[in-house]
Amino acid sequence: ELQQKVEETELLKMELQMLETERVRLSLVEEKLMDVLQLLQQLRDLNISKRALGKILLSTLESCCDPQPGKARLFEVLDTLYQELTACELLQSQPPEQAQSGRSLSNP
Repeated sequence: ELQQKVEETELLKMELQMLETERVRLSLVEEKLMDVLQLLQQLRDLNISKRALGKILLSTLESCCDPQPGKARLFEVLDTLYQELTACELLQSQPPEQAQSGRSLSNP
């Protein structure tokens, strides 16, 4: 019975470690998603055309055309979209103080 309790404890420790790993992964995804949403908000405020935004999105999806969907792919797509958005000419030509104001938005 004591051996069974030890095994159950070890199993619970492993499950807790897996949950903590998943929590960290989700936190990273949430952070990257917030960055992407802030950039999209800035571009909307700069009146980016739907066509230009569509091109950015399609470019992102084409560059991440891995046939294996999954957790790693989600982060890859978000990261690539973030990079594509930051390279957008409208954001590059924005005055530095305006660009910083969008980055300082708090997480609601």
